Amino acid sequence: KLWEAILYTSRANGDPIKNWEEHNKDLKERCDYLNSLGIETLEYKSSNGTDFKVGMIETAQFLGGCEDTLGTNVPFNANIPSEEIFITPKKGVAEGIVYASKPLSYQGQLIENFSVRFENGKAVEVKAEKNEDLLKSIIAMDENSAYLGEVALVPYDSPIRNSEILFYNTLFDENAACHLAFGEGFTNCLKDYEDLTLEQCRERGINDSLVHVDFMIGNEDLNITAITRDGKRVPIFKDGNWAF
Repeated sequence: KLWEAILYTSRANGDPIKNWEEHNKDLKERCDYLNSLGIETLEYKSSNGTDFKVGMIETAQFLGGCEDTLGTNVPFNANIPSEEIFITPKKGVAEGIVYASKPLSYQGQLIENFSVRFENGKAVEVKAEKNEDLLKSIIAMDENSAYLGEVALVPYDSPIRNSEILFYNTLFDENAACHLAFGEGFTNCLKDYEDLTLEQCRERGINDSLVHVDFMIGNEDLNITAITRDGKRVPIFKDGNWAF
């Protein structure tokens, strides 16, 4: 049963190569569209109480699906399964509260029914019905673990969410819903990152931390709006799924 679930969520049923060619193409087209908008802020709202804004680095790019190796340009999928389009947000620019839509499996324990409140980019308050102290330990791991390292967009109508299985493995479970991650950011989200030093990446707003812990916030009525650098408001998610 586990293998059946793994193969289904990994789009390995039928013609896996064709499935992934189509999926990668879809993710690339969505990334290209998002990157064309010039997004300054993403605004999240949901009936569960999520009311949150997060800022983008001007030279950061959304990535997802297939990537190319540096220099040799060999295409590869870093993660299978993968439903996300992700970006590293700007350190210090996040305000509001988010409510988790799935339990977080961490160090063999489940953190359940929790919320995180941000001020000036930092998680300043966390509450959980189960294992709140464990959640607090994550954001106290080092001086930057309470800041965000990732913002990821995942439609509610995804294979992993539709399977209704909690895999107890974050690299699987994060693909069930839109999610955020505490801690380390991805330098490769910066345009021409291969020409930058690590220090230059930090200066642009990439967070530096010992941890990278994803937690899911997407649900069936999550709406996400992009506020562009020229002041436009563009719908990105409507009722849990892509608005474009």
